[in-house]
Amino acid sequence: MYNYLDFEKPVADLEGKILELKKLSEAGEAVDVNDEVVRLEKRSKDALIDLYKALTPWQKAQVARHPDRPHCLDYVKELFTDFTPMAGDRSFGEDHAVIGGFARFRGQAIALLGHEKGNDTKSRLKHNFGMAKPEGYRKAVRLMELADRFGLPLITLVDTAGAYPGIGAEERGQAEAIARSTSACLSLKSPSVSVIIGEGGSGGAIAIAVANKVHMLEHSIYSVISPEGAASILWRDPTRAKDAATNMKITAQDLLDLKVIDTIIPEPLGGAHRDRAKAIRDTGDVIARSLDELTASGADFREQRREKFLAIGRTL
Repeated sequence: MYNYLDFEKPVADLEGKILELKKLSEAGEAVDVNDEVVRLEKRSKDALIDLYKALTPWQKAQVARHPDRPHCLDYVKELFTDFTPMAGDRSFGEDHAVIGGFARFRGQAIALLGHEKGNDTKSRLKHNFGMAKPEGYRKAVRLMELADRFGLPLITLVDTAGAYPGIGAEERGQAEAIARSTSACLSLKSPSVSVIIGEGGSGGAIAIAVANKVHMLEHSIYSVISPEGAASILWRDPTRAKDAATNMKITAQDLLDLKVIDTIIPEPLGGAHRDRAKAIRDTGDVIARSLDELTASGADFREQRREKFLAIGRTL
């Protein structure tokens, strides 16, 4: 059974009935339920199609935050080989919210960065729910400098509600660390590809998402602040997060129109969590195509990246 979101209740009811019928059949308490199961499965799929073809921005935010959605380490396990993690910023300590290291992607040596949220209580606490502290971004800078030295492409997987806003993080220079990480992204001489796989929240996301190619999964979100945070500032009422999400243009579709991103990666029906293997595989295919295109272009990657981001918001 899936963890169902509030708006998925019609699907949850139908799939619950299907499960009950299958259990009755297995226990020998029902004569023949196959026809009814087939009928209910069709109704369930049709209901899911109807729901997901008209998701509101707030509903997309809920899908992007789904607890079963594949996270950075899931992608690392399936897409990369010979992954060698790098730890610490050589200044303060290690930050498990940022995963970084070197690996091979379909035979090619690359540098890899990503936010990791964790998938249960223990791992979420270890990874601080994907909210990085200054040492996480300084580790990212350290890795990018090494990638630049050895001419390795950089792949980043973005999934964070934002940088950690705690007192200790602020005392250790959170804003400065984010700025230096963003600058390091812009300064890379090698090609870079970034994918927003869940949430892309504020400076915590952009610090590793300034890439030559930026992609988003279909139901991921990317914003300057969370809908709850925006509602608290604009209306002093975090319960109006739904209104904020609608007005902030946080969806992949909106951001493609605004030319903030390059490509939308389609998700399996019902979200990436319903077919994790396919979602990860499709993401890998897009990353591979992007690296091939960038390598074949022979472009000055630093200049191309600079022009790409300066062009965002231009009307002339």
